[in-house]
Amino acid sequence: MKELIQNFSKQLTEALAIGEKALLHNSVSEIRNVLITGLGGSGIGGTIIAEVVSAQCMVSITVNKDYFLPAFVNEHTLVIVSSYSGNTEETTQAMEGAMQRKAKIVCITSGGKVEATAKQHGIDCIIIPGGNPPRACLGYSLTQLFYVLNFFKLINADFKTQLRSAIDLIVKEEAFIKAEAEQVAEFLNEKIPVIYAVDGFNGVATRFRQQINENSKMLCWHHVVPEMNHNELVGWAGGWGDLAVVILRNKNDYSRSQTRIEISKEVFLKHTSHVREIWSRGNSKLEQSIFLIHLTDWASFYLSEMNHVDVMEINVINHLKGELSKI
Repeated sequence: MKELIQNFSKQLTEALAIGEKALLHNSVSEIRNVLITGLGGSGIGGTIIAEVVSAQCMVSITVNKDYFLPAFVNEHTLVIVSSYSGNTEETTQAMEGAMQRKAKIVCITSGGKVEATAKQHGIDCIIIPGGNPPRACLGYSLTQLFYVLNFFKLINADFKTQLRSAIDLIVKEEAFIKAEAEQVAEFLNEKIPVIYAVDGFNGVATRFRQQINENSKMLCWHHVVPEMNHNELVGWAGGWGDLAVVILRNKNDYSRSQTRIEISKEVFLKHTSHVREIWSRGNSKLEQSIFLIHLTDWASFYLSEMNHVDVMEINVINHLKGELSKI
């Protein structure tokens, strides 16, 4: 895992090359909405990209994390099937549903049933390198999502420049990122992490939570501002000292949201002394997201070392899949 995190910039560079060579075909029908279906490390890219491109994509993007598809999916829907292994049962079932609805389908996978089904039915499929934990291959799947949306003229090609800038940024700032991540891990050690971000970075915050869950073997939760100001903030009346708040921040976050965070911090500090901020770097939302993802990935790795756990082990998930396969 350490090597995979270290090579995140190389993965993004390779992903750009894969995207440039991807062979896709236009939809017979006009694309009026997009659905990205996938779970866990394969699905989080959908949540992130939906937020990153929200200011320019003129059709709605829905992220699906279930066996079933919403009723709106039809021949005017672009369904992007994202399954790193290609065998995620929820995603393969959703893919079958998309085929029945005659949606335009594009798959992103390293193989498995998704690739086999795509070949059998002549469905567009972008193959990414396999053999690693899905959560460690976000760079591959996220980048391909950009290329798919761009191919169907739903977003422009600015993402390429922004991704290359993000790669340069994390390479240049690698020493700072690792040092900051280690401090964040020490801050969270033997505490219960509570992660906050502004709306628009929910995907990045979710990714951090997932990495703490899988890599660090810890429970935690996350929420976004301003929504948490309308419910969870009241719940802090029951807060306690073992909670450690990490707020993901950006200098260009909306001013009212910035003010909300500052007021919310006063509430947190009444119940715990453990409040810390991580400020992004970068000139675009995509660069800022990549920076925060890389930093928090490192934090989850360092936290796994402090917890003396195997960062790669996911036996309970494998047990669940094994039990489901018996039914």
